Amino acid sequence: MNRVVITGVGIVAPNAIGVADFQLALQKQVNGITFQPLLKALNFSCQVAGQPKISQQHLDDNFSALEQRGLKANGLIYGVIAGLEAWKNAGLKLDKDAYLEHAGIIFGTGILGVDKLKEAFDLIESKNVRRLGSTSVVQTMASGISAYLGGKLGCGNQVTTNSSACTTGTESLLMAYQRIKNGEAKQILAGSCSDASPYVWGGFDALRILPNQYNNQPEKASRPMSKTASGFVPSSGAGAFVVESLSSAQQRNAPILAEILGGTINSGGQRNGGSMTAPNSKAVVSCIQKAIQKAQIQPHQIDCINGHLTATNMDVEEVSNWYKALERPVDFPKINSLKSLLGHGLAAAGSMELVASILQLKEQFVFGNSNCEDLHPKIKELIGEKAVPIQTIHRPINHLIKASFGFGDVNACVVLKSFK
Repeated sequence: MNRVVITGVGIVAPNAIGVADFQLALQKQVNGITFQPLLKALNFSCQVAGQPKISQQHLDDNFSALEQRGLKANGLIYGVIAGLEAWKNAGLKLDKDAYLEHAGIIFGTGILGVDKLKEAFDLIESKNVRRLGSTSVVQTMASGISAYLGGKLGCGNQVTTNSSACTTGTESLLMAYQRIKNGEAKQILAGSCSDASPYVWGGFDALRILPNQYNNQPEKASRPMSKTASGFVPSSGAGAFVVESLSSAQQRNAPILAEILGGTINSGGQRNGGSMTAPNSKAVVSCIQKAIQKAQIQPHQIDCINGHLTATNMDVEEVSNWYKALERPVDFPKINSLKSLLGHGLAAAGSMELVASILQLKEQFVFGNSNCEDLHPKIKELIGEKAVPIQTIHRPINHLIKASFGFGDVNACVVLKSFK
């Protein structure tokens, strides 16, 4: 079996676009959540969200003038920009004539091109079908993102899209890991993206699970592990990573950012307290423990946890599950949540959080948990205040564990190791 490493990452996030700026934003805890006038105009209760700021230069750098015509699927835009950055950062070339039998794409999403879909509905209902344009299909089918990237890069291995709610990004990494480990590919570009749109966020606002008391203070709205947490802030973006065999990376003299030691995916089956929106804690604990077993390390070796932690009342249960799974009542590892800075990126959450995790390993720091000055007393009682840094700290990190828990009671967990 091949050892598997990560050789490149790319990011489009509400607080930064591009790896260099994103790393700085993490360390300085730059908040990317902003007031959204459109949500106010549409009478949303929650009028704040995380949305990347795409400039015309970003579009020109990644799409031709012809490709930009009628391009409205912002999730696809985010995914292509992040994916191409990861590819370039891995030292791989963009060759329009190349056919890469050994390279593939596993790039996930939830709903792709919902704004383009709305435009299509309006045109069809007004009997203007011929005005739909030639790109309406690729912008609205879920696999449009992987197909688009596959064509940009000339990938001849598996090219597919996965979709499993909030676990999508972490699942894509594990799917790529298995394919590389088994020798079925040399490089896989993995990741996920999510649209920024009221048509995506509206259902959650209707469920009353988004905060509505911070419309005038958007940077305070996302409060994972806080006793004043009042719901998750909707967000969007994309994260990407090149997953590669160690031998291939060394032959290319490629940069190695981290090693994937192992992980697992499971479901709670919506049993034992699990439901469409709540986790089966037994399955969560099992997922974490099996990931550690497959990584062939011990719980005491974990230095940092990058949790799912959405800023809802489920944060206490998640921390409790980590506590049970690791069986570390003393010296609990540092734990953080990227959602304090970005909000909940839905299908893009896992991939953006994995990029943050990889950067923490590579640069040896733990970013702070913003808006957690009032740590929930039950979390404080379980793991102590020292385990939840408020400010960014620089310290050695050898092993980091990342988990995502998604709508439908699905779980994914992976163990990453610093590569030296």
